This record gives sequence, structure tokens and C-alpha cells, in this order.
Amino acid sequence: MKWIKMELKTTTEAVDLVGAMLDELGVEGIEIVDFVPLSEEDKRKMFIDILPELPPDDGSAAVSFYLDTDTDIEALKAKIEEGLSELREFVEVGSGELTVSETEDKDWINNWKEFFKPFRVDDTIVIKPTWEEFTEKKDGDLVVEIDPGTAFGTGAHETTKLCIKSLKKYLKAGDAVFDVGCGSGILSVISMLLGADYAAAVDIDPIAVDVTLENADVNGLSAAACKKDEKGLAVFTKTSGIIETAAGNVIGDEAFREAVGRASYDIVVANILADVIIPLSGVAKEFMKPDALFISSGIINTKRNAVEAALHENGFEIVETVELGDWVSVVAKAAR
Repeated sequence: MKWIKMELKTTTEAVDLVGAMLDELGVEGIEIVDFVPLSEEDKRKMFIDILPELPPDDGSAAVSFYLDTDTDIEALKAKIEEGLSELREFVEVGSGELTVSETEDKDWINNWKEFFKPFRVDDTIVIKPTWEEFTEKKDGDLVVEIDPGTAFGTGAHETTKLCIKSLKKYLKAGDAVFDVGCGSGILSVISMLLGADYAAAVDIDPIAVDVTLENADVNGLSAAACKKDEKGLAVFTKTSGIIETAAGNVIGDEAFREAVGRASYDIVVANILADVIIPLSGVAKEFMKPDALFISSGIINTKRNAVEAALHENGFEIVETVELGDWVSVVAKAAR
């Protein structure tokens, strides 16, 4: 459907008061654009390796909001201008310029799908969106169906490709795999299709659990969300032939780590970011059997040294480091 977009030019100083004023006028949500630098705490929460380069903070801000097309725009504009006049007695609100535009009639949640087409990870592994046809299948091809929904993980990014190639190289038939930060579940699904006996797929985002179950189903795999015990803790049964999923914090929740299983996995795989892999390297060995491998990816090349140093500090030796574009994957095992 179409929406009316209104944008108000103001200042960072006035943003909170402007937001409160719009809320009183019935505006249900706003979008704020400014150039205020991120704090170190913000950066840690966002887990972003490559931060955007912002122009200098000049104190300006833009507040946008969306309205039904039957909204009386002129009446609302008059109320906003009246509200700004009152706010000017207390704070610098900037120009207060209002612009009005109409959004295109698009399905913004699903619009990205037109750009996600089937592609080859290597000579034999093909990632195919569930809504696309693939007519170029060759003998020996493994075609993996994926619909990431709103979870991360189409397989197209270099980091995921690196993980898939490492799984293909190192995974043995009958292995148990622990997929940390599973996103769409693509790595768990591929592990099972490559011969793994069991996969535990966890993510801090509960949506990822649902998406993983759906992607397992479309690939003909058995999967189940973990049930919870009387304390509300996920119960991993480690049943042969299935993917088990649960939402939880592997790094910060010791009880959740215990539930996932100590010394239970032949491969731990994490396609996240360097700033998560570094602390994860401090607990990853808890899940690993003797001679198990820790496959990590999502590492921008400028943080390769920091990740490798953390692995060494936490008792790992590096088996292989592979680069693709600006991204790095590290395969490690417990040092003897």
C-alpha cells in the first residue's frame, strides 16, 4: 500500500521534544537521522565490524514519519507548526521545515527477493531461493533451498561461502555440529545434507529459530525446537538425524552452555563477526570433542590478527585461514 511520508528538519537538541509532540498528535512512530557519533557502548551493542563514515555532526536532525493516505495533511501540518512555535520557547528547533511525499506502492519487506537468485558456492553446492526455479542442475549437485525471511543468511555473502566450503572440506559423515548464531539455519541445513548426524542451531534472535525450522523442512530434513524443563531451560536431546534449535546466549549464559552440551560436538561453526568470535573463543572448547574443529567466519580482514590472537590465548592452534574478498575464515582445533 502507499503511505504519506512527512519529514521535519530540526536539531538533535530538540529531537526528544519533537518526538513527544508528534506522539501527542497521534503519530505512532518516527525515524531519526542525525550525525551524532556512535559511543563505544553503542558500537559494542551493534557488533559491527565496518562502521559507516558519517559527516561532521552539525547538530542537525531529520525526523520522518509515515501516515495513511487519507490523513488530513494540511490540518496536521498546522498542528505541527503550532507545536514547534511552543517548543521554540524552550529549545532551538532549527528550521522546522516540513516536506511531504508519497511512498511507492511496494512490498518493502519482500522487495529484496528479486535480487536473490540461485548461485553456486562451488562446483557442486548450489543455493536456491525457495521462490526461484533452478534448471541448470548437474549430476552430483547438492541444491539447498533457503528462504532467510528476516533472519541473516542467504549464503551469498563471502563469510557464509567460506563457512560452507570449510564444512564441505572438514565435515565427516556422522558428525555432530554446533551452529552458533544460526540465522537462517543455512549452515545447519548444509551440514546435515553433507552427512552430519545431528546439528544444534542456536541464535540470540528467536526469529532465527523459526526460520531455521522452516528451512530444514523445505530441504526434507527433520528439525525441532527444543522443549524447556521446569526451570525454563532448553533441553537438547541430541537425537540422531535432526536439527534442534533454541534461542539463547552462548557467551553470557553458562546454564545455556550446559544445556547445549559439553564435549558433544565434532564441529563448532560460527559465522558471526570478529567482535563476537573473540569472546566466543573463550567458551567454544567447552562444546568440542577431542580433535573437534572450530570454524569461524564473519571476520573482516583488519581484525584477522585480533581473532587469531584470541584463539591462541584460549588454547587453540590454527589449522587453516582462508580469505575471500575482504573477509576471513579461521579453522582451529584445541592445542595439544
